[in-house]
Amino acid sequence: MKQNSMLAMILAGGRGSRLHDLTNKVAKPAVGYGGKYRIIDFPLSNCANSGIDVVGILTQYESVLLNSYVSGGSKWGLDSRDSGVFVLPPREKADSELDVYRGTADAISQNIDFVDSYDPEYILILSGDHIYKMNYSKMLNAHKENNADATIAVLEVPMKEASRFGIMNTDPETGRIVEFEEKPAQPKSNLASMGIYIFTWKLLRKMLLADMKNENSSHDFGKDVIPAMLNDGKRLFAYKFKGYWKDVGTIDSLWEANMDLLDKKNGLELDDRTWTIYTEDAPATPQYVSSTGSVKRAYVTQGCVIEGDVRNSVLFTGAEVKAGAKVVDSVLMSGVVVEEGAVVQRALVADGVKIGAQAVVGDPDSEHIELIAKNVKG
Repeated sequence: MKQNSMLAMILAGGRGSRLHDLTNKVAKPAVGYGGKYRIIDFPLSNCANSGIDVVGILTQYESVLLNSYVSGGSKWGLDSRDSGVFVLPPREKADSELDVYRGTADAISQNIDFVDSYDPEYILILSGDHIYKMNYSKMLNAHKENNADATIAVLEVPMKEASRFGIMNTDPETGRIVEFEEKPAQPKSNLASMGIYIFTWKLLRKMLLADMKNENSSHDFGKDVIPAMLNDGKRLFAYKFKGYWKDVGTIDSLWEANMDLLDKKNGLELDDRTWTIYTEDAPATPQYVSSTGSVKRAYVTQGCVIEGDVRNSVLFTGAEVKAGAKVVDSVLMSGVVVEEGAVVQRALVADGVKIGAQAVVGDPDSEHIELIAKNVKG
């Protein structure tokens, strides 16, 4: 890696417990989305499209599939002599028991030697579980122009929702951050942190070493490192992001993100050839709709076979809807089979699940989306 460049570190170690059975055996960033993608495809594709050559993936819980999926980086064109995607699990303790990352900052602290080996001037740190498209090189340009010590990507959210986020209070003229509040009861601003940071590495390295020695620290960027930088008078700036962004941390939000694809003006534009979202090229036959099948306002991926009625739904690779079956306002993940006469309404059906003949799942009047993660008998 050339000096004056930027290395990326993707935080992909969260449990994803609010996705319930979807993350029992799979890390949250490896969960499927949009028919043929995995959530991790988005930050990795953003890195590749932004010209970032080296990416570290910090994994932790149920990471076997994720490790296998990202290793090497060939899916995103990051597998040449001068580039790569590197899996970085927590270090082992002296007694050989696997350690854990105690917080977002600790995840980077445990891998200071990895970052140092590439000698970057800047480091990009981001979450691996959000769906969005973003040019990180533009954010780096803003970081340089502001002569910043840290730049934090922010998204304008409705004021009534601001208390759910880490909020950046800024100088309205310069964009310099003057205060950071973690989920404030009475927010002063609607600039929510996206969990995307660019730091000047030499300074962050010093801050991390100090944080490691602080027994009272929770070793988190939002709770500890960023407030410490502000207290020290460092130059922190907000970088406003405008575009589609979705935190898919719950079943409802994952369903919503998939359903957004039914709107041609959703802002994500997965068919944009100037900013490709790269993924695994799974071999599959073209989708097939039989003479008995009906498809209205649906997002149907390759390999799907539709003999029944599909409305306002998203079907992942290889999903099947048998004759007389109905799928309405639902997401069928890869390999789902809905047998004859079954009805699926306002539900998210996990990979490989079979809905038996004449079974009825989901509730069209429910406030929340029902997750179907086990086979349902007819």
